[in-house]
Amino acid sequence: MDYKQELITTIHDLSYQPDRLEQRLIELSQTHPTAVLIPSLYEELQRPALATIRDHLSHCPFVNNVIVCLYADTFEQYQHAVQFFEPLPQPTFVLWENGPGITAILQTLKDKGLDLLRFKGKGRAVWLGLGVASLHAAAIALHDADIVTYDRSYPLKLLYPLLEQEFGIAFSKAYYARIGDNPRSLHGRVTRLFVTPLITSLMELFGYSDYLRYLDAYRYPLSGEFALSSDLALNTRIPGNWGLEVGLLAEVYRNVALKRIAQIDLGIFEHKHQTMGTSASSGLQKMCRDILHSVFRTLTETEQVVIGHDHIRALRIKYRREAQNLARQYFVDARFNGLDYDRHQEEMTIETFEQVILEAGEQYLEDPTGTQIPDWTRALAVIPDLREQLLDAIFADMAEARLAPTPTADVAAMATAAV
Repeated sequence: MDYKQELITTIHDLSYQPDRLEQRLIELSQTHPTAVLIPSLYEELQRPALATIRDHLSHCPFVNNVIVCLYADTFEQYQHAVQFFEPLPQPTFVLWENGPGITAILQTLKDKGLDLLRFKGKGRAVWLGLGVASLHAAAIALHDADIVTYDRSYPLKLLYPLLEQEFGIAFSKAYYARIGDNPRSLHGRVTRLFVTPLITSLMELFGYSDYLRYLDAYRYPLSGEFALSSDLALNTRIPGNWGLEVGLLAEVYRNVALKRIAQIDLGIFEHKHQTMGTSASSGLQKMCRDILHSVFRTLTETEQVVIGHDHIRALRIKYRREAQNLARQYFVDARFNGLDYDRHQEEMTIETFEQVILEAGEQYLEDPTGTQIPDWTRALAVIPDLREQLLDAIFADMAEARLAPTPTADVAAMATAAV
Protein backbone atom coordinates (compact mmCIF):
# COMPACT_ATOMS: atom_id res chain seq x y z
CA MET A 1 0.00 0.00 0.00
CA ASP A 2 1.23 3.48 -0.87
CA TYR A 3 1.58 5.98 1.94
CA LYS A 4 4.62 7.87 0.69
CA GLN A 5 4.67 11.57 1.56
CA GLU A 6 5.99 14.31 -0.72
CA LEU A 7 7.25 17.86 -0.22
CA ILE A 8 3.56 18.77 0.10
CA THR A 9 1.09 16.77 2.18
CA THR A 10 -0.26 13.77 0.28
CA ILE A 11 -3.68 12.53 1.45
CA HIS A 12 -4.13 8.92 0.35
CA ASP A 13 -7.33 6.97 0.05
CA LEU A 14 -6.54 4.24 2.57
CA SER A 15 -10.15 3.01 2.68
CA TYR A 16 -11.39 6.31 4.08
CA GLN A 17 -14.86 6.47 5.67
CA PRO A 18 -17.04 8.73 3.50
CA ASP A 19 -20.05 8.79 5.86
CA ARG A 20 -17.92 9.94 8.79
CA LEU A 21 -16.20 12.63 6.73
CA GLU A 22 -19.48 13.79 5.23
CA GLN A 23 -21.09 14.27 8.62
CA ARG A 24 -18.06 16.19 9.82
CA LEU A 25 -18.01 18.36 6.69
CA ILE A 26 -21.74 19.12 7.02
CA GLU A 27 -21.05 20.28 10.56
CA LEU A 28 -18.07 22.41 9.52
CA SER A 29 -19.91 23.95 6.57
CA GLN A 30 -22.52 25.46 8.90
CA THR A 31 -19.96 28.02 10.06
CA HIS A 32 -17.57 27.88 7.08
CA PRO A 33 -19.76 27.71 3.95
CA THR A 34 -18.56 25.91 0.84
CA ALA A 35 -19.06 26.37 -2.88
CA VAL A 36 -18.46 24.31 -6.00
CA LEU A 37 -17.42 26.21 -9.12
CA ILE A 38 -17.90 24.67 -12.59
CA PRO A 39 -16.62 26.53 -15.67
CA SER A 40 -18.47 25.19 -18.71
CA LEU A 41 -19.15 25.71 -22.38
CA TYR A 42 -22.79 25.34 -23.41
CA GLU A 43 -21.91 22.26 -25.45
CA GLU A 44 -21.21 20.33 -22.23
CA LEU A 45 -24.97 20.37 -21.56
CA GLN A 46 -25.35 18.15 -24.62
CA ARG A 47 -23.10 15.46 -23.13
CA PRO A 48 -24.00 13.00 -20.35
CA ALA A 49 -21.13 13.93 -18.01
CA LEU A 50 -22.61 17.22 -16.81
CA ALA A 51 -25.98 15.64 -16.02
CA THR A 52 -24.15 13.07 -13.89
CA ILE A 53 -22.27 15.84 -12.09
CA ARG A 54 -25.51 17.73 -11.42
CA ASP A 55 -27.25 14.61 -10.08
CA HIS A 56 -24.38 13.77 -7.70
CA LEU A 57 -24.14 17.36 -6.47
CA SER A 58 -27.84 17.24 -5.57
CA HIS A 59 -26.86 14.67 -2.91
CA CYS A 60 -24.05 16.76 -1.40
CA PRO A 61 -25.49 18.54 1.66
CA PHE A 62 -21.99 19.77 2.53
CA VAL A 63 -21.98 21.97 -0.61
CA ASN A 64 -23.73 25.24 0.25
CA ASN A 65 -23.59 26.96 -3.15
CA VAL A 66 -22.99 26.01 -6.79
CA ILE A 67 -21.62 28.52 -9.30
CA VAL A 68 -21.66 27.64 -13.00
CA CYS A 69 -19.66 29.96 -15.27
CA LEU A 70 -21.24 29.40 -18.66
CA TYR A 71 -20.10 30.47 -22.11
CA ALA A 72 -23.25 30.52 -24.26
CA ASP A 73 -23.76 32.04 -27.69
CA THR A 74 -27.47 32.88 -27.33
CA PHE A 75 -30.04 33.74 -24.70
CA GLU A 76 -31.87 30.49 -25.53
CA GLN A 77 -28.74 28.52 -24.67
CA TYR A 78 -28.40 30.39 -21.39
CA GLN A 79 -32.09 29.82 -20.63
CA HIS A 80 -31.63 26.10 -21.25
CA ALA A 81 -28.69 26.05 -18.82
CA VAL A 82 -30.72 27.75 -16.09
CA GLN A 83 -33.44 25.12 -16.54
CA PHE A 84 -30.82 22.35 -16.61
CA PHE A 85 -29.48 23.25 -13.15
CA GLU A 86 -32.90 24.00 -11.62
CA PRO A 87 -33.14 20.58 -9.89
CA LEU A 88 -30.17 21.32 -7.63
CA PRO A 89 -31.29 21.87 -4.02
CA GLN A 90 -28.44 24.28 -3.30
CA PRO A 91 -28.59 27.95 -4.29
CA THR A 92 -27.20 27.80 -7.82
CA PHE A 93 -25.84 30.77 -9.74
CA VAL A 94 -25.51 30.41 -13.51
CA LEU A 95 -23.14 33.20 -14.59
CA TRP A 96 -23.44 34.00 -18.30
CA GLU A 97 -19.83 35.09 -18.71
CA ASN A 98 -20.20 36.46 -22.24
CA GLY A 99 -23.76 37.71 -21.80
CA PRO A 100 -24.65 41.41 -22.08
CA GLY A 101 -24.99 41.96 -18.32
CA ILE A 102 -21.57 40.60 -17.35
CA THR A 103 -19.96 42.14 -20.44
CA ALA A 104 -21.28 45.59 -19.49
CA ILE A 105 -19.69 45.29 -16.03
CA LEU A 106 -16.37 44.20 -17.53
CA GLN A 107 -16.58 47.10 -19.99
CA THR A 108 -16.91 49.51 -17.05
CA LEU A 109 -13.85 47.89 -15.52
CA LYS A 110 -12.01 48.34 -18.81
CA ASP A 111 -13.03 52.00 -19.00
CA LYS A 112 -11.37 52.45 -15.60
CA GLY A 113 -8.11 50.98 -16.89
CA LEU A 114 -8.37 47.26 -16.12
CA ASP A 115 -9.17 45.28 -19.28
CA LEU A 116 -10.46 41.75 -18.63
CA LEU A 117 -12.39 41.58 -21.88
CA ARG A 118 -9.18 40.72 -23.71
CA PHE A 119 -8.98 37.44 -21.81
CA LYS A 120 -10.99 34.51 -23.14
CA GLY A 121 -11.65 30.91 -22.22
CA LYS A 122 -11.45 29.00 -18.97
CA GLY A 123 -9.15 31.50 -17.26
CA ARG A 124 -11.69 34.34 -17.34
CA ALA A 125 -14.50 31.98 -16.35
CA VAL A 126 -12.52 30.80 -13.33
CA TRP A 127 -11.65 34.37 -12.35
CA LEU A 128 -15.29 35.50 -12.48
CA GLY A 129 -16.50 32.42 -10.62
CA LEU A 130 -13.95 32.76 -7.83
CA GLY A 131 -15.00 36.36 -7.26
CA VAL A 132 -18.67 35.48 -6.92
CA ALA A 133 -18.01 32.36 -4.85
CA SER A 134 -15.77 34.23 -2.41
CA LEU A 135 -18.68 36.47 -1.38
CA HIS A 136 -20.26 33.72 0.69
CA ALA A 137 -17.91 30.71 0.77
CA ALA A 138 -14.91 30.08 2.99
CA ALA A 139 -13.73 27.19 0.79
CA ILE A 140 -14.25 26.80 -2.96
CA ALA A 141 -13.84 23.59 -4.96
CA LEU A 142 -13.41 23.83 -8.72
CA HIS A 143 -13.73 21.12 -11.33
CA ASP A 144 -14.45 20.78 -15.04
CA ALA A 145 -17.81 19.92 -16.61
CA ASP A 146 -16.70 16.87 -18.59
CA ILE A 147 -15.82 14.34 -15.84
CA VAL A 148 -17.39 11.00 -16.75
CA THR A 149 -16.37 9.22 -13.51
CA TYR A 150 -17.75 11.93 -11.19
CA ASP A 151 -19.31 11.09 -7.86
CA ARG A 152 -19.99 12.94 -4.60
CA SER A 153 -16.64 11.85 -3.15
CA TYR A 154 -14.85 14.36 -5.40
CA PRO A 155 -16.10 17.58 -3.75
CA LEU A 156 -16.06 15.84 -0.36
CA LYS A 157 -12.38 14.98 -0.64
CA LEU A 158 -11.37 18.35 -2.06
CA LEU A 159 -13.23 20.49 0.48
CA TYR A 160 -12.75 18.60 3.73
CA PRO A 161 -9.00 19.30 4.21
CA LEU A 162 -9.65 23.05 3.96
CA LEU A 163 -12.40 23.16 6.56
CA GLU A 164 -10.78 20.99 9.22
CA GLN A 165 -8.97 23.78 11.04
CA GLU A 166 -6.44 21.47 12.68
CA PHE A 167 -5.01 20.68 9.24
CA GLY A 168 -4.15 24.27 8.34
CA ILE A 169 -4.62 23.59 4.61
CA ALA A 170 -5.33 26.49 2.23
CA PHE A 171 -5.05 24.67 -1.12
CA SER A 172 -5.85 21.07 -2.03
CA LYS A 173 -5.33 19.56 -5.48
CA ALA A 174 -6.57 16.27 -6.88
CA TYR A 175 -4.43 13.47 -8.20
CA TYR A 176 -5.70 10.28 -9.78
CA ALA A 177 -5.14 7.50 -12.30
CA ARG A 178 -6.36 8.34 -15.82
CA ILE A 179 -7.60 4.97 -17.05
CA GLY A 180 -9.88 4.90 -20.10
CA ASP A 181 -12.29 2.25 -21.34
CA ASN A 182 -12.89 0.74 -24.79
CA PRO A 183 -10.11 -0.34 -24.68
CA ARG A 184 -8.79 -0.02 -21.13
CA SER A 185 -5.67 2.07 -21.50
CA LEU A 186 -3.45 4.72 -19.96
CA HIS A 187 -4.59 8.28 -20.64
CA GLY A 188 -3.16 11.61 -19.48
CA ARG A 189 -0.59 11.99 -22.27
CA VAL A 190 0.50 15.53 -21.44
CA THR A 191 1.16 14.69 -17.79
CA ARG A 192 2.81 11.34 -18.45
CA LEU A 193 4.78 12.10 -21.59
CA PHE A 194 5.45 15.83 -21.37
CA VAL A 195 5.29 17.39 -17.90
CA THR A 196 6.89 14.57 -15.91
CA PRO A 197 9.96 14.13 -18.15
CA LEU A 198 10.16 17.90 -18.66
CA ILE A 199 10.49 18.57 -14.92
CA THR A 200 13.11 15.84 -14.53
CA SER A 201 15.07 17.23 -17.47
CA LEU A 202 14.92 20.78 -16.11
CA MET A 203 16.19 19.57 -12.72
CA GLU A 204 19.13 17.89 -14.44
CA LEU A 205 19.79 20.94 -16.59
CA PHE A 206 19.58 23.67 -13.95
CA GLY A 207 20.36 21.73 -10.80
CA TYR A 208 18.53 22.00 -7.47
CA SER A 209 15.56 24.36 -7.54
CA ASP A 210 12.93 24.86 -4.86
CA TYR A 211 10.30 25.53 -7.53
CA LEU A 212 11.10 22.46 -9.63
CA ARG A 213 11.20 20.27 -6.54
CA TYR A 214 7.80 21.70 -5.59
CA LEU A 215 6.34 20.93 -9.04
CA ASP A 216 7.82 17.44 -8.91
CA ALA A 217 5.94 16.77 -5.66
CA TYR A 218 2.57 16.89 -7.44
CA ARG A 219 1.50 13.49 -8.68
CA TYR A 220 -0.84 14.97 -11.28
CA PRO A 221 0.12 18.64 -11.75
CA LEU A 222 -2.34 19.13 -14.62
CA SER A 223 -5.45 18.04 -12.75
CA GLY A 224 -8.21 20.62 -13.16
CA GLU A 225 -9.78 19.73 -9.80
CA PHE A 226 -8.72 21.71 -6.74
CA ALA A 227 -10.05 23.63 -3.76
CA LEU A 228 -8.80 26.82 -2.16
CA SER A 229 -9.71 29.24 0.59
CA SER A 230 -11.62 32.38 -0.32
CA ASP A 231 -8.68 34.50 0.85
CA LEU A 232 -6.35 32.71 -1.55
CA ALA A 233 -8.94 33.02 -4.32
CA LEU A 234 -8.87 36.81 -3.99
CA ASN A 235 -5.07 37.02 -3.96
CA THR A 236 -4.26 34.71 -6.88
CA ARG A 237 -3.57 35.73 -10.46
CA ILE A 238 -5.34 33.37 -12.86
CA PRO A 239 -3.47 32.38 -16.04
CA GLY A 240 -5.40 33.32 -19.17
CA ASN A 241 -4.17 30.48 -21.41
CA TRP A 242 -3.93 26.67 -21.55
CA GLY A 243 -1.19 26.75 -18.95
CA LEU A 244 -3.83 27.47 -16.30
CA GLU A 245 -3.16 24.47 -14.07
CA VAL A 246 0.64 24.81 -13.97
CA GLY A 247 0.37 28.60 -13.82
CA LEU A 248 -1.98 28.33 -10.85
CA LEU A 249 0.51 26.07 -9.07
CA ALA A 250 3.12 28.80 -9.57
CA GLU A 251 0.77 31.31 -7.90
CA VAL A 252 0.19 28.92 -5.01
CA TYR A 253 3.97 28.49 -4.72
CA ARG A 254 4.37 32.26 -4.37
CA ASN A 255 1.49 32.81 -1.94
CA VAL A 256 1.21 29.73 0.29
CA ALA A 257 3.61 27.99 2.68
CA LEU A 258 4.29 24.39 1.65
CA LYS A 259 2.83 23.05 4.89
CA ARG A 260 -0.54 24.55 3.87
CA ILE A 261 -0.69 22.69 0.53
CA ALA A 262 -2.08 19.19 0.03
CA GLN A 263 -2.90 16.77 -2.78
CA ILE A 264 -5.62 14.18 -2.44
CA ASP A 265 -6.34 10.88 -4.18
CA LEU A 266 -9.59 10.79 -6.20
CA GLY A 267 -8.97 7.23 -7.48
CA ILE A 268 -9.79 6.32 -11.08
CA PHE A 269 -10.68 9.37 -13.14
CA GLU A 270 -11.65 10.09 -16.72
CA HIS A 271 -12.90 13.00 -18.80
CA LYS A 272 -13.11 14.25 -22.38
CA HIS A 273 -9.98 14.07 -24.52
CA GLN A 274 -8.28 16.80 -26.51
CA THR A 275 -6.74 16.19 -29.93
CA MET A 276 -3.00 16.53 -30.47
CA GLY A 277 -3.50 19.49 -32.80
CA THR A 278 -1.74 20.22 -36.05
CA SER A 279 0.80 22.73 -34.70
CA ALA A 280 2.09 24.31 -31.50
CA SER A 281 -0.90 26.68 -31.71
CA SER A 282 -3.66 24.07 -31.39
CA GLY A 283 -4.75 21.04 -29.37
CA LEU A 284 -2.45 19.39 -26.86
CA GLN A 285 0.54 20.96 -28.56
CA LYS A 286 -0.73 24.40 -27.59
CA MET A 287 -1.27 23.17 -24.04
CA CYS A 288 2.35 21.97 -23.92
CA ARG A 289 3.56 25.29 -25.32
CA ASP A 290 1.70 27.30 -22.68
CA ILE A 291 2.89 24.95 -19.92
CA LEU A 292 6.51 25.32 -21.02
CA HIS A 293 6.19 29.12 -21.13
CA SER A 294 4.70 29.14 -17.63
CA VAL A 295 7.46 26.98 -16.16
CA PHE A 296 10.21 29.02 -17.83
CA ARG A 297 8.70 32.30 -16.66
CA THR A 298 8.36 31.08 -13.06
CA LEU A 299 11.94 29.79 -13.05
CA THR A 300 13.12 33.26 -14.04
CA GLU A 301 10.80 35.14 -11.68
CA THR A 302 11.31 33.03 -8.55
CA GLU A 303 14.63 31.20 -9.05
CA GLN A 304 16.58 33.81 -11.06
CA VAL A 305 17.29 31.25 -13.80
CA VAL A 306 18.40 32.85 -17.06
CA ILE A 307 17.31 30.77 -20.07
CA GLY A 308 19.06 30.95 -23.42
CA HIS A 309 19.11 29.23 -26.80
CA ASP A 310 21.64 26.63 -25.64
CA HIS A 311 19.31 25.64 -22.79
CA ILE A 312 16.47 25.03 -25.24
CA ARG A 313 18.58 22.73 -27.38
CA ALA A 314 19.94 20.84 -24.38
CA LEU A 315 16.46 20.52 -22.88
CA ARG A 316 15.17 18.99 -26.10
CA ILE A 317 17.82 16.26 -25.97
CA LYS A 318 17.39 15.54 -22.26
CA TYR A 319 13.60 15.51 -22.54
CA ARG A 320 13.57 12.91 -25.30
CA ARG A 321 15.76 10.50 -23.32
CA GLU A 322 13.69 10.92 -20.13
CA ALA A 323 10.40 10.51 -22.00
CA GLN A 324 11.61 7.39 -23.82
CA ASN A 325 12.68 5.85 -20.53
CA LEU A 326 9.23 6.54 -19.10
CA ALA A 327 7.55 5.01 -22.15
CA ARG A 328 9.34 1.73 -21.47
CA GLN A 329 8.20 1.82 -17.85
CA TYR A 330 4.61 2.59 -18.83
CA PHE A 331 4.72 -0.34 -21.24
CA VAL A 332 5.64 -2.77 -18.44
CA ASP A 333 3.05 -1.31 -16.04
CA ALA A 334 0.28 -1.36 -18.65
CA ARG A 335 1.03 -4.87 -19.87
CA PHE A 336 1.10 -6.24 -16.29
CA ASN A 337 -2.33 -4.71 -15.62
CA GLY A 338 -3.85 -5.88 -18.89
CA LEU A 339 -4.11 -2.37 -20.32
CA ASP A 340 -3.88 -1.60 -24.02
CA TYR A 341 -0.60 0.17 -24.77
CA ASP A 342 0.51 1.32 -28.22
CA ARG A 343 4.20 1.90 -27.68
CA HIS A 344 4.75 3.17 -31.22
CA GLN A 345 2.03 5.79 -30.78
CA GLU A 346 3.56 6.83 -27.46
CA GLU A 347 6.95 7.29 -29.14
CA MET A 348 5.33 9.38 -31.89
CA THR A 349 3.69 11.55 -29.24
CA ILE A 350 7.06 12.06 -27.57
CA GLU A 351 8.56 13.15 -30.89
CA THR A 352 5.75 15.68 -31.34
CA PHE A 353 6.24 17.06 -27.83
CA GLU A 354 9.99 17.25 -28.44
CA GLN A 355 9.36 19.49 -31.44
CA VAL A 356 7.04 21.64 -29.31
CA ILE A 357 9.90 22.20 -26.84
CA LEU A 358 12.11 23.50 -29.65
CA GLU A 359 9.47 25.76 -31.21
CA ALA A 360 7.86 26.95 -27.97
CA GLY A 361 11.25 27.54 -26.37
CA GLU A 362 12.32 29.84 -29.18
CA GLN A 363 8.97 31.65 -29.00
CA TYR A 364 9.45 32.19 -25.28
CA LEU A 365 12.88 33.72 -25.77
CA GLU A 366 11.37 36.18 -28.24
CA ASP A 367 8.44 37.09 -25.96
CA PRO A 368 8.60 35.90 -22.33
CA THR A 369 5.61 37.95 -21.17
CA GLY A 370 2.69 36.04 -19.71
CA THR A 371 -1.10 36.26 -19.94
CA GLN A 372 -2.17 36.37 -16.30
CA ILE A 373 -5.39 37.98 -15.17
CA PRO A 374 -4.76 40.41 -12.29
CA ASP A 375 -5.90 39.15 -8.91
CA TRP A 376 -9.21 40.14 -7.36
CA THR A 377 -7.67 42.56 -4.88
CA ARG A 378 -6.54 44.67 -7.86
CA ALA A 379 -10.02 44.60 -9.40
CA LEU A 380 -11.67 45.52 -6.09
CA ALA A 381 -9.36 48.51 -5.80
CA VAL A 382 -10.91 49.74 -9.07
CA ILE A 383 -14.56 48.85 -8.32
CA PRO A 384 -15.01 47.96 -4.61
CA ASP A 385 -18.45 46.41 -5.10
CA LEU A 386 -17.54 44.51 -8.28
CA ARG A 387 -18.49 41.12 -6.85
CA GLU A 388 -21.88 42.40 -5.75
CA GLN A 389 -22.48 43.88 -9.21
CA LEU A 390 -21.69 40.52 -10.79
CA LEU A 391 -24.07 38.77 -8.41
CA ASP A 392 -26.84 41.26 -9.23
CA ALA A 393 -26.25 40.61 -12.94
CA ILE A 394 -26.56 36.86 -12.35
CA PHE A 395 -29.86 37.33 -10.49
CA ALA A 396 -31.17 39.54 -13.30
CA ASP A 397 -30.11 37.09 -16.04
CA MET A 398 -31.58 34.09 -14.23
CA ALA A 399 -34.84 35.90 -13.49
CA GLU A 400 -35.19 36.84 -17.17
CA ALA A 401 -34.44 33.24 -18.21
CA ARG A 402 -37.12 31.89 -15.89
CA LEU A 403 -39.76 34.40 -16.99
CA ALA A 404 -39.12 34.14 -20.72
CA PRO A 405 -41.21 31.68 -22.74
CA THR A 406 -39.66 28.25 -23.06
CA PRO A 407 -37.95 27.99 -26.45
CA THR A 408 -39.83 26.06 -29.10
CA ALA A 409 -38.31 22.84 -30.39
CA ASP A 410 -37.08 24.68 -33.49
CA VAL A 411 -35.40 27.44 -31.48
CA ALA A 412 -33.82 24.94 -29.08
CA ALA A 413 -32.48 22.97 -32.04
CA MET A 414 -31.01 26.16 -33.51
CA ALA A 415 -29.34 26.97 -30.18
CA THR A 416 -27.82 23.52 -30.07
CA ALA A 417 -26.70 23.73 -33.68
CA ALA A 418 -24.95 27.01 -32.98
CA VAL A 419 -22.47 25.25 -30.70
